[in-house]
Amino acid sequence: MVSFAIFLIHIIFFAYIFRRISKKENVKQAFYNLLFMIIIFTAGWAFSTMIAKAIFPELGYGIELNLDTISLLILTLGESMFYKFYYADLFTQAGREK
Repeated sequence: MVSFAIFLIHIIFFAYIFRRISKKENVKQAFYNLLFMIIIFTAGWAFSTMIAKAIFPELGYGIELNLDTISLLILTLGESMFYKFYYADLFTQAGREK
């Protein structure tokens, strides 16, 4: 269930960024950004899985908090920091955060 929630958050965020970029620039740029985010997601998940396997126990901490869920949580934290800076112009308005 936790993994599903994390995937849902990613899908909603991808759709939100796609919509904002397509309105601000054009649909071609929105697709490029979507492709970029998908690449970041897949490569980041592989990298965060390596980190999770090195730090946490092999079975995780139960059914809902297994290694895949932990790596998705690590990925989501890293992506949120990265996207906050990368899409800073979409999240700010006249010098202030939205």
